[in-house]
Amino acid sequence: MADIVETAAKAGNFNTLIEAAKAAKLVETLKSPDSLTVFAPTDEAFAQLPQGTLDSLLQDIPKLKKILMYHVAFGDVRSEDLKQIEEAETLEGSIVAIESTDGGVKVNDANVLKTDIIADNGVIHVIDAVLMPAMVAGK
Repeated sequence: MADIVETAAKAGNFNTLIEAAKAAKLVETLKSPDSLTVFAPTDEAFAQLPQGTLDSLLQDIPKLKKILMYHVAFGDVRSEDLKQIEEAETLEGSIVAIESTDGGVKVNDANVLKTDIIADNGVIHVIDAVLMPAMVAGK
């Protein structure tokens, strides 16, 4: 098995997320032995951000770090757990809303495309949008 970063790298569609995590110096956090759940935006999700957003975030490491930590929750939250909870606390300190519907699961406004990509130190759920914490979205 592999840790969250190695597992995301093998999946092949999280290159932007991994690049951003390296820039924000979050790789060690994501490799830690603590159980984590990552709501991982695909490369396509990052591509949907307004023109220049990603480049400006890569220049503003504190803001980038907040946004990335907003995609990581404490604990190993599998798909069955997602269906039973309404929110999750993130490493950033805010809460993400989790809504389970007949059609699947949403995290805030992002759709969960795939669940339960298992890593040694947690789980990855693939989402179709980049989540923005309130303090960043409000700016």
